[in-house]
Amino acid sequence: MKNRIAFLIVIFLFIFINEQHAQQDYKKTGIASFYADKFEGRQTANGEIYYHAKRTAAHNSLPFGSIVKVTNLDNNKVAVVRINDRGPFVDNRIIDLSKSVAQDLDFIEKGITKVKIELIASTDDLPDNKPAEKIELQKKTYFKVNVESVLPSGKGVQIGSYSNDENVFRLADELKKKFNEEIFVELATIKGQKVYRIIIGNYTSDAKLNALKNKLKKEYSGCFIVTFKK
Repeated sequence: MKNRIAFLIVIFLFIFINEQHAQQDYKKTGIASFYADKFEGRQTANGEIYYHAKRTAAHNSLPFGSIVKVTNLDNNKVAVVRINDRGPFVDNRIIDLSKSVAQDLDFIEKGITKVKIELIASTDDLPDNKPAEKIELQKKTYFKVNVESVLPSGKGVQIGSYSNDENVFRLADELKKKFNEEIFVELATIKGQKVYRIIIGNYTSDAKLNALKNKLKKEYSGCFIVTFKK
């Protein structure tokens, strides 16, 4: 019996060490982007608050707390980040970096760049460049929600996709007050991750759609017109 237990322990350690080794060997090349200014102060997928100054990033599959080395293949500049969010939800992009990291990697003006990412470790302990800020507890916020499942038939302007439902409530509230347009939330699943797409307006007139898009572009530069799917 003792020999059997010892054998099982050895097998377990072998599997564990090999899994850890495989994880440490994680390397991938692709396109990196960075967080827009509108995300400053919003909650990330792991519950933290996003700040431009922190050395953090979004990735679609690496565990929260993973430490990743990012190399800008255009200039060989390097940064180290901690994964605390999910994304980017755009084809061909593999990581979304905080704005300060994008500045260090020198691709702010380009917006995107080709990078190589390498997993260094999995830990929640990565010191930031700046001392930790004292974060005050947020006051409780209540939203009065009139939920209705609809099948819109026209077109609207999508301003983004979000993985956190609290962000969706807050943003929908802001947009309704600011633009006085119909707000739609499309629930989708991308690579097993639920995302909420926020779409503003519902028109059949191209002129009205383009006017709305031009208005939104001042604040949401990446917005685009979408057709509602039935």
